[in-house]
Amino acid sequence: MILKASQRGGGADLAVHLMRIDDNEHVHVYELRGFASGTLKEAFKEVDAISRGTQCRQYLFSLSLSPPEQENVSADVFAQTIDRIEQRLGLDGQPRAVVFHEKEGRRHAHCVWSRIDAQSMTAKPLPFFKNKLMEVSRDLYLDHGWQMPSGMIDASARNPTNFTLAEWQQAKRLGHDPRWTKQVLQDCWKNADSRKAFESALQDRGFFLAKGDKRSHVVLDHSGEVYSLPRMLDLKTRDVRTRLGDGDDLPGVEATQQTIGERMSPAIRRHVAESRAQFEKRSATLGHAKMEMTHRHREARSTLDQRLSVEWSLESRERAARLPKGLAGLWHRLTGKYQEVRSQNEAQARATLARHAQERQKLIEQQLEQRRLIQKQFKELRGRQAAQLLSLREDVGRYLKLTRGDSRTTERSRSASLSLKLER
Repeated sequence: MILKASQRGGGADLAVHLMRIDDNEHVHVYELRGFASGTLKEAFKEVDAISRGTQCRQYLFSLSLSPPEQENVSADVFAQTIDRIEQRLGLDGQPRAVVFHEKEGRRHAHCVWSRIDAQSMTAKPLPFFKNKLMEVSRDLYLDHGWQMPSGMIDASARNPTNFTLAEWQQAKRLGHDPRWTKQVLQDCWKNADSRKAFESALQDRGFFLAKGDKRSHVVLDHSGEVYSLPRMLDLKTRDVRTRLGDGDDLPGVEATQQTIGERMSPAIRRHVAESRAQFEKRSATLGHAKMEMTHRHREARSTLDQRLSVEWSLESRERAARLPKGLAGLWHRLTGKYQEVRSQNEAQARATLARHAQERQKLIEQQLEQRRLIQKQFKELRGRQAAQLLSLREDVGRYLKLTRGDSRTTERSRSASLSLKLER
């Protein structure tokens, strides 16, 4: 379980953040302990007011608890973990609030303690709390059999590129198979009986005829890469010149690359816009499905809470009816039967609370599993979109370089690279 914490002030802002229903699909205030107020905002106001009698400005200790993504962790496990951390940090008995959040198919918790000791009017010191939380975190992974992140096993194994997808994910654009390129050029050669017909056939397939550095004919593809035409056609240079002429009137490689860049840049920009439009459409569809699912899940939880509340009220009345009043009640006390019935009632009440907690946990786990399916689709969509946009942006940059004449691609380097690919 990942544990992140900080000492802070600004209780009012923190309360607003923790109760944001727009940023979270489900928000549940699990516990308010040691406060006179019954709401999170008012509780933090209490701590703020008390802290003004001290010199402490960071009067709250805020902790987030995030279990592994695919693990279903019950509220009891969260509560036991919070108690464990409280004792480890010396915050025993301090007022605290526990809030559960759910979004994107994951459930995590926030616990906020007051650092102010109301008796001594001093702030609880929290030396080395990050190291202590790391120790607790490691123990939790071991205790529950969760797969521990490599960075917890060895700090040097942490991945320095483990940041946001938009910043670090790189997509490699797939190149054309040289055998396919060779076949296309040979087909154009066979079906054309003049240079004009050959040039037209090439351009229909995204290729451009140009004059190479050694006065031989070359062909450039839509990305500006250069191919030796005789090599691609398996012909001698003089055979190519016999049909196409000496090529002195053809543009050079750099001029042709600039033409390609001017033609292709607007097309690639259209592809970028189209990619974004497709992503927004698909994302909106998934977003609508997520919103509908969230509403259904909230209604299901509300219905369950209402049913469990009715059950609790009915059973409470039944338990109360077992304890006689008046003289009969006095007689039960004298004979010891009153305490026996009371103990039985308390045991049944605990069993009911446990059963209700189990029903809530079961419903939450079912809903989390359903939500994870949509989140998986979101991740796949975002991954594909990121890779596609990166590829298209690389293309845009390359074509802009071509329009400026920045390319230094030569027939010799291209031919050498192509020969290596064909030999493989």
